[in-house]
Amino acid sequence: MTTSALLGLPAPAKLNLFLHVTGRREDGKHLLESIFELIDLHDTIDLYSLDQDIVERTGDVIGSIEADLCMRAARLIKDLYGIHQGVRIHVTKRIPAGAGMGGGSSDAATTLIGLNRLFKLNLSRTQLMQLGEQLGADVPFFIFGQTGFVEGIGEQITPIEIPSARYSII
Repeated sequence: MTTSALLGLPAPAKLNLFLHVTGRREDGKHLLESIFELIDLHDTIDLYSLDQDIVERTGDVIGSIEADLCMRAARLIKDLYGIHQGVRIHVTKRIPAGAGMGGGSSDAATTLIGLNRLFKLNLSRTQLMQLGEQLGADVPFFIFGQTGFVEGIGEQITPIEIPSARYSII
């Protein structure tokens, strides 16, 4: 039985306005400098609270459900904060898979933000960004939620203002 829900949460895509790879860490992750900008294209996340202590993933799934970043985000929150309530995560994909636009990372970030509200955890944006870093390098940016100059593996973000522009995505 479903007890509450958060519906229609947007998970926006991003564009890299430029990308410089500046090195590589010992763990193999690339160091970079970039400007990430959020765009209007977005996936949609629906979260349903469940009485049963499970995590379900429905909707559009790319690859293994067990490796899905939304599933990993939900399990991380539930394990770290001892949540025994279940959740169904329904994703409607619009961001093309593998396009470098951060679709999976954005979905995970939106899932973390939504579960913070659904489970009434009251975690700060900084705390959510730290959790997001455990899931993937782009996840903190999507929690940050604004255009930024990004460094490191993507976890160092400085807000910047850039002129309004239109982009054609092909």
